[in-house]
Amino acid sequence: MITIADKRISYKSPIFIIAEAGVNHNGSLTNALKLIDAAAAAGVDAVKFQTFKAEEVVTAQGAMADYQKKNIGKTESQLNMLKKLELNEKFYQPIIKHCRQKKIIFLSTPHGGEKSVYFLNSLRVPAFKFGSGDLTNLPLLRYAARYQKPMILGTGMSVLREIAEAVRVIKRAGNKKIIILHCTTAYPCPFSAVNLKAMQTMMREFKVLVGYSDHTLGVTVPVMAAALGACVIEKHFTLDKNLPGPDHKASLEPAELKRMVAAIRETEIAMGSAKKQPAEIEKKNKLIGRKSIVTVGGINKAMVIDKKMLAVKRPGTGIPPKFLNKIIGRKAKKNIAKDYLIKWSDIL
Repeated sequence: MITIADKRISYKSPIFIIAEAGVNHNGSLTNALKLIDAAAAAGVDAVKFQTFKAEEVVTAQGAMADYQKKNIGKTESQLNMLKKLELNEKFYQPIIKHCRQKKIIFLSTPHGGEKSVYFLNSLRVPAFKFGSGDLTNLPLLRYAARYQKPMILGTGMSVLREIAEAVRVIKRAGNKKIIILHCTTAYPCPFSAVNLKAMQTMMREFKVLVGYSDHTLGVTVPVMAAALGACVIEKHFTLDKNLPGPDHKASLEPAELKRMVAAIRETEIAMGSAKKQPAEIEKKNKLIGRKSIVTVGGINKAMVIDKKMLAVKRPGTGIPPKFLNKIIGRKAKKNIAKDYLIKWSDIL
């Protein structure tokens, strides 16, 4: 079990749901606060932004990804694109205050490396979430691990060996509070590339908690991940998919986010426990729905009972059908009425 703020995270706890605001604030404090409102209204546990200075993330020569070109509708350097998506340091205090007011946990990905980790730690964030691009940034993970906060790692684009290296580095730094998230780094991610069974492979391979970070369109796959045992689910969301920016089109709008949270909570309830037993609500239907051995017609005293004299009908308050062969061949102790639930006391 790992605790983030006041939330316990384990396979026996309610799924920890992170609404990924990311850079969908478009550099606006007003948008950031509205995103917090939408996340809180949807019922998620945490809202997550990204902390970086563009120059700390990419060189001037860094090219945009194809999905970024498509979603933005133009081509420019990744550096120029990210500069417009920075979250001003002056915004953090009002954002954190607003999260407290809305009773939602504030998280942010330290996308800008050690400086971002240091800055977020100074704000007393309860956990660090690293994107898939930093899974192999072992020096950064080692540095962050020393703060002894829970660490959530995206694992897109990786193989098991790379995940194992990251987990090992964090543990060797003295931090065992690790959650790894299966994901596919594509925006949006087609269903054919989700490979959700890999999440269960990760559960078997690593002695850490495992969840899922989703980039598909809609809410189907996050709900599937909930059914397969994810302890954390992360999903991008936006105020409006038509806003300019690289991630809006692959994000949920507020009403969809609310629907996803409701569906995940319903899935948790429906999964129940591993114990097979009658539900409390069905116990009263057990005797009504099951069947018993009954007579087809009247049977006279001393008659030998054969199969044609018996049938199996509701209710289940008489002798269960599995004893049919134990009644056949016995004699009636008395006259037995037609369509009657036969009793052991009626036969010899």
